[in-house]
Amino acid sequence: MEDVLDLYAEPYNPCFPVVCFDERPYPLIAETRQALPVAPSSPMRYDDEYERNGTCNLFTALQPLVGWRHVVVTERRTGIDFAKRMRELSDVHFPKAERIRLVVDNLNIHTPAAFYEAFDPVTARRLVQRFEWHYTPKHGSWLNMVEAELAVLSKQCLDRRIPEIELLRREIEAWEVEGNARKVMVNWQFKTTDARIKLKRLYPS
Repeated sequence: MEDVLDLYAEPYNPCFPVVCFDERPYPLIAETRQALPVAPSSPMRYDDEYERNGTCNLFTALQPLVGWRHVVVTERRTGIDFAKRMRELSDVHFPKAERIRLVVDNLNIHTPAAFYEAFDPVTARRLVQRFEWHYTPKHGSWLNMVEAELAVLSKQCLDRRIPEIELLRREIEAWEVEGNARKVMVNWQFKTTDARIKLKRLYPS
């Protein structure tokens, strides 16, 4: 916990960008009936029945000190999918960084081993050397700032039924572009000193 909190407290350094990363499943749901027209100042009325079109996955990266976020919608959430997102971070978004300081939870695919599953040994080793891993503690994934970003995404963009993955991608892309243009940041205030007071029970006496 203190490792992650101390990382957040460090000043911005473009050579060592801090990137919070996580993923979340999203159900694709279609309407079975047209929504009823609404009166002025009244919410849209939807039928309780719906049609499930499967699920997809939202891989989400957040650079909290810059106000940059990026969401990739995939059909699956495997180690190979995770490794591809890491290569994208390394080679597309942060090619000039000396090392990317990655904050992730303890999900089984969040390991350097995923690189060797997805790529040849030379490429995998190159990517391993590009990342510095910072894991949130067990039952402490809330310490990952991207969790707050995913909550905002759900409230601002995904609070309705979206039936198709391509439509979902377009909606999320529009949300992402607006947020990046405004450089919307997470107002993170929980620090190591706060943790030692509020979570005193977690420390040995």
